[in-house]
Amino acid sequence: MASVIMPRWLQRLGSSLLLSGQTFAAMARGHWGGSESLAQMHIAGPDSFLVVTLVGVAAGTVFNVQVASELTDLGAGEAVGGMLAVGLAREIAPILSAVLITGKVATAYSAELGTMTVTEQVDAIKMLRTDPVEYLVVPRVVALLVMTPLQTIAFFMVGMVSGAISCAEYYGIPPTVFWRSVTTWMDPADVPAMVCKGMVFGLVIALIACGWGLSTRGGPREVGTSTTGAVVMTLVLLSLINVGLTQMFFG
Repeated sequence: MASVIMPRWLQRLGSSLLLSGQTFAAMARGHWGGSESLAQMHIAGPDSFLVVTLVGVAAGTVFNVQVASELTDLGAGEAVGGMLAVGLAREIAPILSAVLITGKVATAYSAELGTMTVTEQVDAIKMLRTDPVEYLVVPRVVALLVMTPLQTIAFFMVGMVSGAISCAEYYGIPPTVFWRSVTTWMDPADVPAMVCKGMVFGLVIALIACGWGLSTRGGPREVGTSTTGAVVMTLVLLSLINVGLTQMFFG
């Protein structure tokens, strides 16, 4: 009987799942990366903050262009702030922040670890009796567990501010009306749900990027293939997980 050959992406997904178990075990033993985690937070945080901020401003403004004009024509302009807040907190801020971090950070993680794998640097780490999961993966997971929710909150805040400004400038909706609508429409649980989504998305991004990087085989050319595959798989998983989290929190 001919043996069944598993698709390469499925093998790598399985490797990433095993890697997640090893990562959680290392963290449970108290290994949190130390100074390397702080260095990775700098890469995942301040170095990406400008991109997240610019897209957040654009998201808040574009939302108003699409929605505020229609609601104002219908005499419901006072609801714009609330609709923007709910849309940003529940969906737009978490998923767009995660996509931006995937493009900025996950590619760097996958390429870096893929290069270290094909140049046998990971083997050298093992020969020094150092656990590559604790040394390479845990700091990156910790960094994104912390920075992805923070960037999601930053995205939400700049999106709301830009929405309030554009409402006042283009549609004559006073800021007091805008922010009163926000307090009326938003549920207090929306903010913890947004943060939780950010943490889950950050975990997925880090594990898939590291898993694809460490499972790179062949020469340097395969590093690009691993990076592309990591981004595609991350985006697919983010979309599917977002559906489940949305149903859990707001269904």
